[in-house]
Amino acid sequence: MTKTTARTTATGIPSWNAKPSQQPATTGPDRRRGLRRTAEHYGPVLAVYVTLKSIGFASFMWLLHSSGDYRTRHPRFGGGAQPWDVLASWDGWWYQQIAMYGYDPQLVPIPGATGPITLEGNSAAFFPLYPALMRLVSELTGLGVYGAGMLVSVVASLAAALGVYAVTERLGGRRAGLAAAGLWAVWPGSGAEWAVYSDSLFVALAVWACHAVLSRRWLTAGLLTCLAGLNRPTAVALIAAVAVAALLELYRHRDGILRPVAAMAVAPLGLLAYLGWVGHQMGDYGGYFKLQSDAWAHEWDFGRHTLDVLTSVPVGHSDYLSAWPFADLIGVGVVLLALALLSVLIRLRPPAVLMVYTVLTLVLILGSQQIFANVSRYLLPLFPLFLPLALALRRLSPTHQLMLLGVAALASGSYAGYALFELGVP
Repeated sequence: MTKTTARTTATGIPSWNAKPSQQPATTGPDRRRGLRRTAEHYGPVLAVYVTLKSIGFASFMWLLHSSGDYRTRHPRFGGGAQPWDVLASWDGWWYQQIAMYGYDPQLVPIPGATGPITLEGNSAAFFPLYPALMRLVSELTGLGVYGAGMLVSVVASLAAALGVYAVTERLGGRRAGLAAAGLWAVWPGSGAEWAVYSDSLFVALAVWACHAVLSRRWLTAGLLTCLAGLNRPTAVALIAAVAVAALLELYRHRDGILRPVAAMAVAPLGLLAYLGWVGHQMGDYGGYFKLQSDAWAHEWDFGRHTLDVLTSVPVGHSDYLSAWPFADLIGVGVVLLALALLSVLIRLRPPAVLMVYTVLTLVLILGSQQIFANVSRYLLPLFPLFLPLALALRRLSPTHQLMLLGVAALASGSYAGYALFELGVP
Protein backbone atom coordinates (compact mmCIF):
# COMPACT_ATOMS: atom_id res chain seq x y z
CA MET A 1 0.00 0.00 0.00
CA THR A 2 1.42 3.39 -0.91
CA LYS A 3 0.53 6.98 -0.45
CA THR A 4 1.21 9.48 -3.24
CA THR A 5 1.83 13.03 -2.13
CA ALA A 6 2.34 16.22 -4.06
CA ARG A 7 4.99 18.84 -3.49
CA THR A 8 5.24 22.11 -5.35
CA THR A 9 8.39 22.90 -7.28
CA ALA A 10 9.91 26.34 -7.66
CA THR A 11 7.88 26.78 -10.83
CA GLY A 12 4.62 26.14 -8.96
CA ILE A 13 4.03 22.82 -10.73
CA PRO A 14 3.06 19.91 -8.46
CA SER A 15 5.54 17.03 -8.39
CA TRP A 16 4.21 13.58 -7.49
CA ASN A 17 6.03 10.91 -5.54
CA ALA A 18 5.03 7.65 -3.89
CA LYS A 19 5.95 6.75 -0.34
CA PRO A 20 5.22 3.36 1.19
CA SER A 21 3.26 3.36 4.41
CA GLN A 22 2.91 0.66 7.02
CA GLN A 23 -0.53 -0.15 8.43
CA PRO A 24 -0.55 -1.79 11.87
CA ALA A 25 -2.84 -4.71 12.61
CA THR A 26 -6.25 -3.61 13.90
CA THR A 27 -8.50 -4.98 16.65
CA GLY A 28 -12.31 -4.87 16.76
CA PRO A 29 -12.57 -1.41 18.36
CA ASP A 30 -9.84 -0.15 16.03
CA ARG A 31 -11.85 -1.38 13.06
CA ARG A 32 -14.96 0.43 14.28
CA ARG A 33 -12.98 3.62 14.75
CA GLY A 34 -11.49 3.10 11.30
CA LEU A 35 -14.95 2.70 9.78
CA ARG A 36 -16.11 5.86 11.54
CA ARG A 37 -13.11 7.78 10.27
CA THR A 38 -13.74 6.44 6.77
CA ALA A 39 -17.36 7.59 6.92
CA GLU A 40 -16.29 11.01 8.19
CA HIS A 41 -13.69 11.26 5.43
CA TYR A 42 -15.79 10.10 2.49
CA GLY A 43 -19.26 11.19 3.66
CA PRO A 44 -18.73 14.81 2.54
CA VAL A 45 -17.59 13.57 -0.87
CA LEU A 46 -20.86 11.74 -1.42
CA ALA A 47 -22.81 14.67 0.02
CA VAL A 48 -21.21 17.08 -2.45
CA TYR A 49 -21.77 14.76 -5.41
CA VAL A 50 -25.34 13.76 -4.55
CA THR A 51 -26.38 17.36 -3.81
CA LEU A 52 -25.01 18.71 -7.09
CA LYS A 53 -26.22 15.73 -9.09
CA SER A 54 -29.71 15.99 -7.59
CA ILE A 55 -29.90 19.66 -8.59
CA GLY A 56 -28.92 18.81 -12.16
CA PHE A 57 -31.23 15.80 -12.31
CA ALA A 58 -34.20 17.81 -11.01
CA SER A 59 -33.45 20.54 -13.55
CA PHE A 60 -33.36 17.93 -16.32
CA MET A 61 -36.70 16.41 -15.26
CA TRP A 62 -38.26 19.88 -15.05
CA LEU A 63 -37.09 20.73 -18.58
CA LEU A 64 -38.51 17.47 -19.89
CA HIS A 65 -41.83 18.08 -18.14
CA SER A 66 -42.12 21.72 -19.18
CA SER A 67 -41.33 21.08 -22.85
CA GLY A 68 -43.48 17.96 -23.11
CA ASP A 69 -41.63 16.90 -26.27
CA TYR A 70 -41.05 13.41 -24.90
CA ARG A 71 -44.79 12.72 -25.22
CA THR A 72 -44.60 12.92 -29.01
CA ARG A 73 -41.46 10.81 -29.41
CA HIS A 74 -41.13 7.07 -29.81
CA PRO A 75 -40.25 5.35 -26.49
CA ARG A 76 -37.04 4.06 -28.09
CA PHE A 77 -35.93 7.51 -29.20
CA GLY A 78 -36.25 9.97 -26.33
CA GLY A 79 -39.94 9.44 -25.60
CA GLY A 80 -42.19 7.79 -23.03
CA ALA A 81 -45.27 8.20 -20.89
CA GLN A 82 -43.35 10.00 -18.11
CA PRO A 83 -40.27 12.28 -18.16
CA TRP A 84 -38.10 9.66 -16.47
CA ASP A 85 -38.86 7.15 -19.23
CA VAL A 86 -36.48 9.16 -21.40
CA LEU A 87 -33.61 7.86 -19.25
CA ALA A 88 -34.14 4.35 -20.64
CA SER A 89 -34.43 5.32 -24.30
CA TRP A 90 -31.78 5.30 -27.05
CA ASP A 91 -28.96 3.00 -25.85
CA GLY A 92 -30.97 2.30 -22.70
CA TRP A 93 -33.51 0.42 -24.81
CA TRP A 94 -30.78 -1.88 -26.11
CA TYR A 95 -29.43 -2.55 -22.62
CA GLN A 96 -32.89 -3.52 -21.43
CA GLN A 97 -33.30 -5.93 -24.36
CA ILE A 98 -29.97 -7.59 -23.55
CA ALA A 99 -30.82 -7.84 -19.84
CA MET A 100 -34.14 -9.52 -20.66
CA TYR A 101 -33.32 -11.65 -23.71
CA GLY A 102 -29.53 -11.90 -24.04
CA TYR A 103 -27.59 -11.70 -27.30
CA ASP A 104 -28.07 -13.02 -30.81
CA PRO A 105 -25.02 -11.67 -32.69
CA GLN A 106 -25.71 -11.35 -36.41
CA LEU A 107 -24.74 -9.23 -39.41
CA VAL A 108 -28.06 -8.70 -41.18
CA PRO A 109 -28.00 -6.58 -44.37
CA ILE A 110 -30.76 -4.03 -44.95
CA PRO A 111 -32.25 -4.89 -48.35
CA GLY A 112 -31.39 -2.25 -50.94
CA ALA A 113 -29.61 -0.02 -48.42
CA THR A 114 -26.90 2.34 -49.63
CA GLY A 115 -24.82 4.94 -47.82
CA PRO A 116 -23.22 4.60 -44.38
CA ILE A 117 -25.95 2.35 -42.86
CA THR A 118 -26.24 -1.03 -44.61
CA LEU A 119 -26.72 -3.41 -41.65
CA GLU A 120 -29.53 -3.73 -39.13
CA GLY A 121 -28.68 -2.72 -35.58
CA ASN A 122 -27.82 -5.62 -33.29
CA SER A 123 -27.40 -5.80 -29.53
CA ALA A 124 -23.88 -7.26 -29.94
CA ALA A 125 -22.65 -3.67 -30.37
CA PHE A 126 -23.25 -3.18 -26.61
CA PHE A 127 -20.83 -4.75 -24.16
CA PRO A 128 -22.16 -7.26 -21.59
CA LEU A 129 -21.09 -6.21 -18.07
CA TYR A 130 -23.71 -3.51 -17.49
CA PRO A 131 -26.74 -5.49 -18.78
CA ALA A 132 -25.50 -8.55 -16.87
CA LEU A 133 -25.52 -6.50 -13.67
CA MET A 134 -28.98 -5.19 -14.58
CA ARG A 135 -30.22 -8.78 -14.90
CA LEU A 136 -28.57 -9.83 -11.64
CA VAL A 137 -29.93 -6.86 -9.66
CA SER A 138 -33.38 -7.37 -11.16
CA GLU A 139 -33.44 -11.00 -10.05
CA LEU A 140 -32.09 -10.21 -6.58
CA THR A 141 -34.37 -7.25 -5.84
CA GLY A 142 -37.50 -7.95 -7.88
CA LEU A 143 -37.10 -4.64 -9.71
CA GLY A 144 -37.78 -4.49 -13.42
CA VAL A 145 -34.83 -4.03 -15.73
CA TYR A 146 -35.44 -0.27 -15.83
CA GLY A 147 -35.25 0.07 -12.05
CA ALA A 148 -32.32 -2.33 -11.86
CA GLY A 149 -30.44 -0.38 -14.52
CA MET A 150 -31.02 2.91 -12.71
CA LEU A 151 -29.90 1.38 -9.42
CA VAL A 152 -26.69 0.03 -10.98
CA SER A 153 -25.97 3.41 -12.61
CA VAL A 154 -26.59 5.46 -9.47
CA VAL A 155 -24.47 3.18 -7.25
CA ALA A 156 -21.72 3.14 -9.89
CA SER A 157 -21.84 6.96 -10.09
CA LEU A 158 -21.26 7.14 -6.33
CA ALA A 159 -18.32 4.73 -6.63
CA ALA A 160 -16.97 6.86 -9.47
CA ALA A 161 -17.32 10.04 -7.38
CA LEU A 162 -15.35 8.41 -4.57
CA GLY A 163 -12.70 7.28 -7.05
CA VAL A 164 -12.40 10.72 -8.64
CA TYR A 165 -11.99 12.16 -5.15
CA ALA A 166 -9.44 9.53 -4.13
CA VAL A 167 -7.22 10.04 -7.20
CA THR A 168 -7.39 13.83 -7.02
CA GLU A 169 -6.89 13.90 -3.24
CA ARG A 170 -3.67 11.90 -3.63
CA LEU A 171 -2.37 14.46 -6.10
CA GLY A 172 -3.83 17.74 -4.93
CA GLY A 173 -5.20 17.41 -1.40
CA ARG A 174 -8.67 17.09 0.11
CA ARG A 175 -10.17 20.36 -1.13
CA ALA A 176 -9.11 19.59 -4.68
CA GLY A 177 -10.60 16.10 -4.31
CA LEU A 178 -13.94 17.50 -3.18
CA ALA A 179 -13.93 19.93 -6.09
CA ALA A 180 -13.20 17.09 -8.52
CA ALA A 181 -16.11 15.05 -7.15
CA GLY A 182 -18.32 18.08 -7.72
CA LEU A 183 -17.02 18.45 -11.28
CA TRP A 184 -17.95 14.82 -11.97
CA ALA A 185 -21.56 15.75 -11.10
CA VAL A 186 -21.77 18.70 -13.51
CA TRP A 187 -19.42 17.74 -16.35
CA PRO A 188 -20.72 17.84 -19.95
CA GLY A 189 -22.22 14.45 -20.64
CA SER A 190 -23.06 13.89 -16.97
CA GLY A 191 -26.72 13.47 -17.89
CA ALA A 192 -25.85 9.83 -18.67
CA GLU A 193 -24.63 9.18 -15.10
CA TRP A 194 -28.14 8.64 -13.74
CA ALA A 195 -29.69 6.86 -16.70
CA VAL A 196 -29.89 3.31 -18.07
CA TYR A 197 -26.42 3.74 -19.56
CA SER A 198 -23.09 2.05 -18.87
CA ASP A 199 -21.04 5.26 -18.51
CA SER A 200 -20.99 5.54 -14.71
CA LEU A 201 -19.96 1.91 -14.38
CA PHE A 202 -17.09 2.37 -16.82
CA VAL A 203 -15.80 5.50 -15.07
CA ALA A 204 -16.00 3.77 -11.68
CA LEU A 205 -13.90 0.87 -12.97
CA ALA A 206 -11.43 3.13 -14.80
CA VAL A 207 -10.83 5.57 -11.96
CA TRP A 208 -10.32 2.84 -9.37
CA ALA A 209 -8.03 0.95 -11.76
CA CYS A 210 -5.90 4.09 -12.05
CA HIS A 211 -6.00 4.53 -8.28
CA ALA A 212 -4.81 0.92 -7.89
CA VAL A 213 -1.87 1.66 -10.21
CA LEU A 214 -0.98 4.76 -8.18
CA SER A 215 -1.12 2.57 -5.06
CA ARG A 216 0.93 -0.14 -6.82
CA ARG A 217 -1.81 -2.73 -6.32
CA TRP A 218 -1.12 -4.32 -9.65
CA LEU A 219 -3.44 -7.31 -9.65
CA THR A 220 -6.36 -5.11 -8.55
CA ALA A 221 -5.57 -2.72 -11.40
CA GLY A 222 -5.47 -5.59 -13.89
CA LEU A 223 -8.75 -7.10 -12.69
CA LEU A 224 -10.60 -3.76 -12.74
CA THR A 225 -9.28 -3.05 -16.23
CA CYS A 226 -10.39 -6.51 -17.33
CA LEU A 227 -13.91 -5.70 -16.11
CA ALA A 228 -13.80 -2.32 -17.84
CA GLY A 229 -13.02 -4.20 -21.05
CA LEU A 230 -16.31 -6.06 -20.62
CA ASN A 231 -18.14 -2.74 -20.37
CA ARG A 232 -16.94 -0.41 -23.13
CA PRO A 233 -14.58 -0.71 -26.13
CA THR A 234 -12.67 2.46 -25.18
CA ALA A 235 -11.22 0.37 -22.35
CA VAL A 236 -8.37 -0.13 -24.81
CA ALA A 237 -7.02 3.24 -23.61
CA LEU A 238 -7.11 2.04 -20.00
CA ILE A 239 -5.46 -1.25 -20.96
CA ALA A 240 -2.62 0.65 -22.64
CA ALA A 241 -2.26 3.00 -19.67
CA VAL A 242 -1.96 0.11 -17.20
CA ALA A 243 0.55 -1.59 -19.50
CA VAL A 244 2.72 1.53 -19.76
CA ALA A 245 2.63 2.02 -15.98
CA ALA A 246 3.54 -1.64 -15.43
CA LEU A 247 6.46 -1.41 -17.85
CA LEU A 248 7.75 1.68 -16.05
CA GLU A 249 7.45 -0.22 -12.78
CA LEU A 250 9.48 -3.10 -14.23
CA TYR A 251 12.14 -0.57 -15.19
CA ARG A 252 12.21 0.86 -11.67
CA HIS A 253 12.44 -2.60 -10.00
CA ARG A 254 10.33 -1.59 -6.99
CA ASP A 255 7.63 -4.30 -7.07
CA GLY A 256 9.44 -7.20 -8.64
CA ILE A 257 8.34 -8.75 -11.90
CA LEU A 258 5.35 -10.99 -11.23
CA ARG A 259 2.71 -8.44 -10.17
CA PRO A 260 3.23 -5.84 -12.92
CA VAL A 261 3.41 -8.61 -15.54
CA ALA A 262 0.23 -10.18 -14.15
CA ALA A 263 -1.54 -6.82 -14.44
CA MET A 264 -0.50 -6.50 -18.08
CA ALA A 265 -1.64 -10.07 -18.80
CA VAL A 266 -5.03 -9.80 -17.09
CA ALA A 267 -5.99 -6.27 -18.20
CA PRO A 268 -6.98 -7.01 -21.85
CA LEU A 269 -8.75 -10.33 -21.24
CA GLY A 270 -12.28 -8.92 -20.85
CA LEU A 271 -12.14 -6.89 -24.06
CA LEU A 272 -10.54 -9.68 -26.07
CA ALA A 273 -12.96 -12.28 -24.72
CA TYR A 274 -16.05 -10.33 -25.73
CA LEU A 275 -14.76 -9.35 -29.17
CA GLY A 276 -13.67 -12.94 -29.75
CA TRP A 277 -17.03 -14.35 -28.67
CA VAL A 278 -18.98 -11.95 -30.89
CA GLY A 279 -16.72 -12.74 -33.83
CA HIS A 280 -17.13 -16.48 -33.27
CA GLN A 281 -20.92 -16.21 -33.05
CA MET A 282 -21.03 -14.14 -36.24
CA GLY A 283 -18.58 -16.36 -38.09
CA ASP A 284 -16.41 -13.31 -38.68
CA TYR A 285 -13.78 -12.24 -36.14
CA GLY A 286 -14.03 -8.68 -37.39
CA GLY A 287 -17.81 -8.81 -36.96
CA TYR A 288 -18.02 -6.36 -34.06
CA PHE A 289 -16.21 -3.68 -36.04
CA LYS A 290 -18.33 -4.34 -39.15
CA LEU A 291 -21.45 -3.96 -37.03
CA GLN A 292 -20.26 -0.66 -35.56
CA SER A 293 -19.29 0.66 -38.99
CA ASP A 294 -22.24 -0.49 -41.10
CA ALA A 295 -25.07 -0.33 -38.53
CA TRP A 296 -24.02 2.77 -36.57
CA ALA A 297 -21.59 4.52 -38.96
CA HIS A 298 -19.02 4.45 -36.17
CA GLU A 299 -15.50 3.73 -37.39
CA TRP A 300 -11.91 4.95 -37.21
CA ASP A 301 -11.33 7.69 -39.81
CA PHE A 302 -8.20 9.44 -38.47
CA GLY A 303 -10.29 12.40 -37.26
CA ARG A 304 -11.75 13.48 -40.61
CA HIS A 305 -15.33 13.59 -39.32
CA THR A 306 -14.35 15.47 -36.16
CA LEU A 307 -12.45 18.03 -38.22
CA ASP A 308 -15.45 18.36 -40.54
CA VAL A 309 -17.73 19.16 -37.60
CA LEU A 310 -15.23 21.51 -35.93
CA THR A 311 -14.92 23.53 -39.15
CA SER A 312 -18.64 23.45 -39.99
CA VAL A 313 -20.46 24.24 -36.74
CA PRO A 314 -18.69 27.57 -36.00
CA VAL A 315 -19.79 28.95 -39.40
CA GLY A 316 -23.35 27.63 -39.13
CA HIS A 317 -23.02 24.75 -41.61
CA SER A 318 -24.65 21.38 -40.95
CA ASP A 319 -23.89 19.42 -44.11
CA TYR A 320 -21.97 16.69 -42.27
CA LEU A 321 -22.98 13.21 -41.14
CA SER A 322 -25.73 13.09 -38.46
CA ALA A 323 -26.00 16.80 -37.75
CA TRP A 324 -27.79 17.86 -34.55
CA PRO A 325 -27.04 21.60 -34.42
CA PHE A 326 -27.58 22.46 -30.75
CA ALA A 327 -26.01 19.29 -29.33
CA ASP A 328 -23.15 19.58 -31.85
CA LEU A 329 -22.47 23.15 -30.74
CA ILE A 330 -22.15 21.92 -27.16
CA GLY A 331 -19.94 19.09 -28.43
CA VAL A 332 -17.58 21.54 -30.13
CA GLY A 333 -17.29 23.47 -26.87
CA VAL A 334 -16.57 20.25 -24.96
CA VAL A 335 -13.82 19.23 -27.40
CA LEU A 336 -12.17 22.64 -27.18
CA LEU A 337 -12.43 22.57 -23.39
CA ALA A 338 -10.87 19.09 -23.28
CA LEU A 339 -7.96 20.14 -25.50
CA ALA A 340 -7.35 23.26 -23.41
CA LEU A 341 -7.39 21.29 -20.15
CA LEU A 342 -5.12 18.65 -21.68
CA SER A 343 -2.45 21.27 -22.30
CA VAL A 344 -2.61 22.31 -18.64
CA LEU A 345 -2.62 18.68 -17.47
CA ILE A 346 0.55 17.99 -19.47
CA ARG A 347 2.24 20.92 -17.74
CA LEU A 348 1.30 19.43 -14.36
CA ARG A 349 3.15 16.22 -15.31
CA PRO A 350 0.71 13.73 -13.70
CA PRO A 351 1.56 10.03 -13.25
CA ALA A 352 1.97 8.13 -16.51
CA VAL A 353 -1.17 6.02 -16.08
CA LEU A 354 -3.36 9.15 -16.02
CA MET A 355 -1.56 10.83 -18.90
CA VAL A 356 -1.62 7.81 -21.21
CA TYR A 357 -5.28 7.07 -20.40
CA THR A 358 -6.33 10.66 -21.10
CA VAL A 359 -4.41 11.11 -24.35
CA LEU A 360 -5.43 7.75 -25.82
CA THR A 361 -9.09 8.22 -24.89
CA LEU A 362 -9.06 11.59 -26.65
CA VAL A 363 -7.37 10.08 -29.69
CA LEU A 364 -9.86 7.20 -29.87
CA ILE A 365 -12.90 9.48 -29.62
CA LEU A 366 -11.76 12.36 -31.80
CA GLY A 367 -10.17 10.04 -34.36
CA SER A 368 -13.43 8.20 -35.02
CA GLN A 369 -16.44 8.90 -37.21
CA GLN A 370 -19.50 8.93 -34.97
CA ILE A 371 -22.63 10.85 -34.13
CA PHE A 372 -20.90 14.00 -32.92
CA ALA A 373 -23.81 14.89 -30.63
CA ASN A 374 -22.55 12.00 -28.48
CA VAL A 375 -19.09 13.45 -27.96
CA SER A 376 -19.80 15.04 -24.57
CA ARG A 377 -20.84 11.61 -23.28
CA TYR A 378 -17.93 9.82 -24.93
CA LEU A 379 -15.51 12.22 -23.25
CA LEU A 380 -17.16 11.85 -19.83
CA PRO A 381 -14.54 9.25 -18.72
CA LEU A 382 -11.75 11.86 -18.93
CA PHE A 383 -11.66 12.39 -15.18
CA PRO A 384 -7.92 13.32 -15.19
CA LEU A 385 -8.96 16.56 -16.89
CA PHE A 386 -10.73 17.49 -13.66
CA LEU A 387 -7.34 17.88 -11.99
CA PRO A 388 -6.35 21.33 -13.38
CA LEU A 389 -9.77 22.77 -12.57
CA ALA A 390 -9.85 21.13 -9.15
CA LEU A 391 -6.45 22.60 -8.29
CA ALA A 392 -7.79 26.03 -9.25
CA LEU A 393 -11.09 25.58 -7.37
CA ARG A 394 -9.37 24.55 -4.14
CA ARG A 395 -8.24 28.15 -3.77
CA LEU A 396 -11.87 29.16 -3.24
CA SER A 397 -13.67 28.78 0.05
CA PRO A 398 -16.05 25.78 0.32
CA THR A 399 -19.00 28.17 0.14
CA HIS A 400 -17.81 29.76 -3.08
CA GLN A 401 -16.97 26.35 -4.55
CA LEU A 402 -20.48 25.10 -3.89
CA MET A 403 -22.06 28.28 -5.24
CA LEU A 404 -20.09 28.02 -8.49
CA LEU A 405 -20.70 24.29 -8.90
CA GLY A 406 -24.34 24.73 -7.90
CA VAL A 407 -24.95 27.11 -10.78
CA ALA A 408 -23.21 24.64 -13.11
CA ALA A 409 -25.40 21.84 -11.73
CA LEU A 410 -28.58 23.83 -12.40
CA ALA A 411 -27.42 24.55 -15.95
CA SER A 412 -26.36 20.93 -16.50
CA GLY A 413 -30.01 19.94 -16.71
CA SER A 414 -29.91 21.61 -20.12
CA TYR A 415 -26.38 21.18 -21.51
CA ALA A 416 -25.70 17.72 -20.03
CA GLY A 417 -29.22 16.31 -19.91
CA TYR A 418 -31.83 17.78 -22.22
CA ALA A 419 -29.41 18.57 -25.04
CA LEU A 420 -28.10 15.01 -24.93
CA PHE A 421 -31.34 13.04 -24.77
CA GLU A 422 -33.81 15.33 -26.57
CA LEU A 423 -31.78 17.63 -28.85
CA GLY A 424 -29.24 15.04 -29.94
CA VAL A 425 -28.69 11.30 -29.99
CA PRO A 426 -26.83 9.98 -26.94
